[in-house]
Amino acid sequence: MTQDISGRALIVMGVSGVGKTTVAQALAEQIGGRYIEADEYHPPDNIAAMAAGTPLTDTMRHPWLDALAGAMQQARTARPDTPVVVACSALKRSYRDILRARNPDAITVYLAADPDTIRARITGRADHFMPPSLLDSQLETLEPPTPDETCVTVDASLPPDISVGQIKETLLALSTNDRLTSLC
Repeated sequence: MTQDISGRALIVMGVSGVGKTTVAQALAEQIGGRYIEADEYHPPDNIAAMAAGTPLTDTMRHPWLDALAGAMQQARTARPDTPVVVACSALKRSYRDILRARNPDAITVYLAADPDTIRARITGRADHFMPPSLLDSQLETLEPPTPDETCVTVDASLPPDISVGQIKETLLALSTNDRLTSLC
């Protein structure tokens, strides 16, 4: 990628089942970035609550988001020329603001898809603590990024390799400008 992307944090966000992990891992690999899975930073109580079908509250999310923001910052400090690609729901603007507090130049990559597509994906996956019953609460909580957030919106109903290609093309096009601008 270009100089504007090296060392930046890319937050691949969206509701559960939209393909964050798949897309973020592939994107990190293709741009030579470090991948961070936000779910690994949830405290055990959060995981237990979600597994039981209980939506997380903002109070429950804040320690998780603080820990994730710190991990992102630490990864960027350790390797300043390496992009950090994070798979994180980051459903609300306030959640993304917590991540950006320590990573102010982060770029949000919003994976958007219709609820039926997402529900089918969630129902078809195994070995994940997030049950399909929580999708509705996530959709209700979702605040899509706004243009002032430096973001890229991608149709997540496309195959992951197409989505990753679109993200890379958009980031390259954005970074050829004097400064990155938003495509939300």
